[in-house]
Amino acid sequence: MSKLYIVPTPIGNLEDMTFRAIRVLKEVDLILAEDTRTSGKLLKHFEIGTHMHSHHMHNEHKTTENLIARLKAGETIALISDAGTPAISDPGFLLTRACVENKIEVECLPGATAFVPALVNSGLPNDKFVFEGFLPDKKGRQTRFLALAEETRTMILYVSPHKLVKTLAEFVQYFGEDRQVCVSRELSKMHEENVRGTAKEVLAHFEKTAPRGEIVVVVAGKTITKEPKKSKFSKDEEKEEE
Repeated sequence: MSKLYIVPTPIGNLEDMTFRAIRVLKEVDLILAEDTRTSGKLLKHFEIGTHMHSHHMHNEHKTTENLIARLKAGETIALISDAGTPAISDPGFLLTRACVENKIEVECLPGATAFVPALVNSGLPNDKFVFEGFLPDKKGRQTRFLALAEETRTMILYVSPHKLVKTLAEFVQYFGEDRQVCVSRELSKMHEENVRGTAKEVLAHFEKTAPRGEIVVVVAGKTITKEPKKSKFSKDEEKEEE
């Protein structure tokens, strides 16, 4: 039966590839890869010989209709990205939505994604959190920061290395220099690093040490200060009670 498989791939350490992911990639008729050169190395490592097609943000609008036709014809297709779970700040949403609209079965395998270990590593509250992905570069960036300044849940962002210092400086500006932050870099890789502290402290660290690699930033939400309960008595009545 036709089916679209969403298959997570390792974010760095190849040992994070699951047995199930390998089996599915070997069994499907076609693999859609964000970058066939990058994914080709992964498939070669796990001896997966399934044919690949390129599927990325620049062509997914054009290719989706043809892929739906192939799925309707009975093919099985697996979608992978360069790293992590497809559709999480990577291509995948458009094809998944089209499959749902055409009543084609979609199955997402559990597996690697960068923001979960970053959240857990941070030591910040994780019972409630909001995933922001990449913030706007210019238009709407200030508006987004003003909204996030009032967010009480822990926030997770993806930040490119060359924008990290700027983003941390904006944390100080909009959230205050004492807001708790954790920057996770190169998760699951040999040089994994988690830098924790106030926004001011973490900014100072990366102003001295140029950031490299894949980065996830976790930010504490705004603390709600509870106002003291007002007495139901007037001041004069309180004195009389005493």
